[in-house]
Amino acid sequence: MNKETFFFYDLETSGLSPRDDRIMQFAGIRTDLDLNPIGEPVNLLVQLPEDTLPSPDALMVTKITPQQTRLDGLSEPEFCKYVSEEIFTPGTIAVGYNSVRFDDEFMRFTFWRNFYDPYEWQWKDGRSRWDLLDVVRMTRALRPEGIKWPFQPLRRLNRETGVREEVLDDDGEPVMVATNRLELITELNDIKHEHAHDALSDVEALISVTRLIREKQPKLYEYLLAMRDKKRVASLVDLERPAPFVYSCGEYPSVYEKTSVAYPLCSGRTPNSILVYDLRYDPDEVVEREKIFPVVKELCLNKCPAVAPLGVLEADDGWSRIGLSREIVEENLAKLRAHPEFIKTITGAPEKEFDEPIDAEAALYDGFLSDSDRTRVEAVRNTEPSRLAGFSPDFSDKRLAELLVHYKGRNFPDSLSDAEAAEYAKYRIARLNRQAVGFMKAMERLQSSGDADEFILEELGLWWQGLQE
Repeated sequence: MNKETFFFYDLETSGLSPRDDRIMQFAGIRTDLDLNPIGEPVNLLVQLPEDTLPSPDALMVTKITPQQTRLDGLSEPEFCKYVSEEIFTPGTIAVGYNSVRFDDEFMRFTFWRNFYDPYEWQWKDGRSRWDLLDVVRMTRALRPEGIKWPFQPLRRLNRETGVREEVLDDDGEPVMVATNRLELITELNDIKHEHAHDALSDVEALISVTRLIREKQPKLYEYLLAMRDKKRVASLVDLERPAPFVYSCGEYPSVYEKTSVAYPLCSGRTPNSILVYDLRYDPDEVVEREKIFPVVKELCLNKCPAVAPLGVLEADDGWSRIGLSREIVEENLAKLRAHPEFIKTITGAPEKEFDEPIDAEAALYDGFLSDSDRTRVEAVRNTEPSRLAGFSPDFSDKRLAELLVHYKGRNFPDSLSDAEAAEYAKYRIARLNRQAVGFMKAMERLQSSGDADEFILEELGLWWQGLQE
């Protein structure tokens, strides 16, 4: 087994949807397990495909234009080859900030549409992943000493104006709530972070925050590092021997430090998931109101959840810090056990609805590939561009034939037959038209605001114009 190292990484993307948007910048730094840098930082752009309209709001933050990626970036196939061979090497622990729910998902979809395995990079040959966001949440909730923690004004969406506005208290002062934004944590703790939302700068800041937690709360740090293993999580969140446990996650309220005491109920609707009940809430009231969610959450064992035994609440005033007591937990647990029909209600509740994938690129989670198709996928990515013309493996999974046409059209258009070129053109126009409505609305809003970056707006206008030619 290769020696383990961390690779801290961050992405800047064309929008927020891993299915529909694309990676525009990838940056990272490798360290040893003592957080000492190894080698040189990685900072590269990825070419935005000509079938994609980026979110103008996203680009106002990142300041990366499509034209810049086309001039200086790697194509998606080049990018996938590079990170597979040079970055996510055996023994690598891929680390990010909200990476499990965001960056890792973008990586999966990018690998998928470029004929790479979307999962192996995070588990095979001693590889693993870790997400520092929930580590920060649990540290703040349970062991905050030695670190300064930020607050920010509470904002709510004004549905009439479409603008998020500050919420004021009775005295006209902003209502302040806890926040774990990386740039605010670094600012309060005098950590260098010159260019927030630049991928490499964010990575450097994340490593510094990781060092801070490791220095100030080493026991919790080492514990949560070990708990990135789903087998360790399963030993605590155990349906065979269910018991209450501490759980920090983004879906819990900020007023309680994003942390509560949960109890495992039953298997979730996806592999490696368990439905857990938030023991902050009285089950009698929940049953009476027939309001199942959000008191029940799906915990994914393989997504590095921040979980801990109840004993961690006994020190440092932990119970009161999260607005609970052992008595409340025990009382609600007894009531929950007195409602055996509750679990039946949960398992019989309607599944959360997701939009049906529109195309093969978005259909990653529609099923796993057969061994024979995995071999054919490998053949596609290893085929020289000059030999892609006429190359059409006999895929058994219907997604792959469509995916191959789009792959060739985006990256190697000369390899398309006349029929394939027509198919790709139809797909590309339909995709751009779907994106155009939101793109134009955002452009108009930003242009009328008077404070948007004029250069970015101009480049976006030229990009859209060029895609229509």
